[in-house]
Amino acid sequence: MSVLYAEIIVDVSTYHVDRSFDYAVPAEWVAVIEKGCRVKVPFGPRNVLGFVVGLKHETEVPTNKLKPIAQILDIEPVFTEEMLLMAKWLKNETICYEIDALQVMLPSALRAKYEKIVKLLNHQTILPMAVQQIFGKRQQANFKEFERAGLLPLLKTLITDKIVKIENVVKQQGNVKAVRMVKISEDEQALSKALQEASRAVKQRSLIEWMASHLGEVFTPQQIYEATAVSAAVLQGVIEKGAASFIQEEVYRDPFTKDVARTQSLQLTDEQAVALKAITHAIDTQSASTFLLQGVTGSGKTEVYLQAIQKVLNEGKEAIMLVPEISLTPQMTERFRSRFGEMVAVMHSGLSVGEKYDEWRKIQQGKVSVVVGARSAIFAPFTNLGLIILDEEHESTYKQEDSPRYHARDVAIWRSQYFRCPVILGSATPALESYARAKKGVYTLLTLKQRALHQAMPTVYVADMREELQKGNRSMFSELLIEGIRTRLERREQMVLFLNRRGYSSFVLCRDCGTVVQCPNCDISLTYHRTTEKLKCHYCGYEEQVPQICPQCQSEHIRYFGTGTQKVEEEIYKLFPEARVLRMDVDTTKHKGAHEEILQAFGEGQADILLGTQMIAKGLDFPNITLVGVLSADTSLHLPDYRAAERTFQLLTQVSGRAGRHDKAGEVVIQTYTPEHYAIELAKVQDYEPFYEREMFLRRRSGYPPYYFVALIQVSHEDVMMAAEYAGRAADWLRGNLSNQVSIIGPTVASISRLQNRYRYQCLIKYKIEPNLIPVLQRLLAMYRADWIKQGILMTVDLDPSTI
Repeated sequence: MSVLYAEIIVDVSTYHVDRSFDYAVPAEWVAVIEKGCRVKVPFGPRNVLGFVVGLKHETEVPTNKLKPIAQILDIEPVFTEEMLLMAKWLKNETICYEIDALQVMLPSALRAKYEKIVKLLNHQTILPMAVQQIFGKRQQANFKEFERAGLLPLLKTLITDKIVKIENVVKQQGNVKAVRMVKISEDEQALSKALQEASRAVKQRSLIEWMASHLGEVFTPQQIYEATAVSAAVLQGVIEKGAASFIQEEVYRDPFTKDVARTQSLQLTDEQAVALKAITHAIDTQSASTFLLQGVTGSGKTEVYLQAIQKVLNEGKEAIMLVPEISLTPQMTERFRSRFGEMVAVMHSGLSVGEKYDEWRKIQQGKVSVVVGARSAIFAPFTNLGLIILDEEHESTYKQEDSPRYHARDVAIWRSQYFRCPVILGSATPALESYARAKKGVYTLLTLKQRALHQAMPTVYVADMREELQKGNRSMFSELLIEGIRTRLERREQMVLFLNRRGYSSFVLCRDCGTVVQCPNCDISLTYHRTTEKLKCHYCGYEEQVPQICPQCQSEHIRYFGTGTQKVEEEIYKLFPEARVLRMDVDTTKHKGAHEEILQAFGEGQADILLGTQMIAKGLDFPNITLVGVLSADTSLHLPDYRAAERTFQLLTQVSGRAGRHDKAGEVVIQTYTPEHYAIELAKVQDYEPFYEREMFLRRRSGYPPYYFVALIQVSHEDVMMAAEYAGRAADWLRGNLSNQVSIIGPTVASISRLQNRYRYQCLIKYKIEPNLIPVLQRLLAMYRADWIKQGILMTVDLDPSTI
């Protein structure tokens, strides 16, 4: 047998070890090890987790210096060949460590401590004697027992022949999903002995006699109660006599809380049919095309997705469907399950560690063909992808803010090129970058200009809150909105009220000295939360009791300014005591399944008003919603961000689209202090093209994307002078190493200058073409990791920042 060496990426995120290391593969594992497996290897004084990224028969490392692999954790690889290539691409594209790129593709259960169990699948098969000795009378055994006995090659054969399977049991959870079962003894003598002991207990005797005809079988306690009409006490007595035993049997966790009725494909409109035809042609020709499906709200984009996926499934391929918010996942998952049944898995951060792991295993084992989920679902370990869809592709939640700083759209396009399959980017209000690419022909533009059921778009009214103030209306509701709510309550129709700010008040201010209560760790005011009577920082989580007197001047004139969702809820009850309100924000959706519960209650008509933050702005589809109220359109409009107008237009258009989606006409009331702003004027008429032209003109004039690319370098330190100094060093070094075609702005103070007790400075790189950018940034990072980091400096590089 030839000598084998493994190239391994070790689970250590530091600059010096961001490469593969060669290890010797022990002879007994040569037939077992594969690329993509996890292993344990000696690294320095300890064993660490590692990932096998290559296997070879020669090495340049002197063999006397090579260490052997300590342990193989997988017989079936957790990474496919494609995922290993994708990790290398991510490493370069986002300038991250390769180990970070690999880790982001795995469910957290596989990064944690776990135990591997070998389970018998085929009980009738005659096992080799050595294997039989390990199992004994059990149905499962610990993987380590096979390892110690040197039986891994034999185990590999048994897995290939589908006689056994391997399951990982998550150890740090301590609660692998298991149900209590009763296993009847296989030993007839044990039952005879129990029968003798129960000579006077009539019910126990009849139960043991029934068990005698089910030797070795497993039942739930309930099944035994129903079959024999005995009580739990009788069963307990029989178990104590040794006739049976309680065992724990593992089951898949089911993230779906309810059953759904199956649905059939709908009749498509002419526009939908044209769009679907273009997509199916790309599927048939195995073309890695990217389609931008721009359809007005309610135009039936989801039906196009469903029928395109059906086409892919018919060809034996798989599909990934991404949505931007967890709150959308229950509704979207329901629509997909009603069409594709058990073929659907769901992946998002609202699932427990165990549920995520079980869903990932279903995908890996080929038990499902469709994944619906948020950003991380783009890494679903499919091996025959036929279609990838990003719904609401303009959403900033598709961008990961931590390392690796990837955008799900870029990963989708990379995977589509690998599998030669199409990508659909769907939105009523595409990102300017996407629409510009479609205009240039990089993407194929498909448009749906009419609503699917040919309903009229909702009528949009803009309420000028300056005029309301002049009329003496100091309420947070305009007269127009109050009248609209009253009418809907009388008609028993439903409403959505949108405010992109949770909490009760934006800030707490002393009216005598002007002090605003600030977070001690961040340069941001604390938000008042009425339900807990606390002030909270929405950035670092700091909270404190509401002060009774001003901390600066001891005045008692403390007042609450601004409006949050809690305050709106209280105000609604004052104006409309009969209204039933459901509030949906980060505070009310903390517990598991909360999104689903709130949306289900609203869908069943248990509330008149759904009040919430941006999580209710898109994707929701309820027939009885006829009024949408936007309480403050200015919240996102005046942020110091070049995308502020684009995001406001998108948000207003999306939230307006929740009204009048079925047979009832819809109305929208947008409240603002700047009604003349073009983003609000054009959102009123729901017209994307003029907004695109206007915004692109401003972007060209200011030199912002999509006309330029931008990269953001951020430097932070607990000492403000150190942060400023090293940000200046980074900017100067970049100016000296990049071409004069590149514009470097800064360093300047970040928009939130202090976060979690660290002062933040940043500089912005603007460029059109700069071939040396990534090599130069990698050299800057090497300098930072070798020296600056020792001074307590933290530096991040984001090649596609979602905010600046």
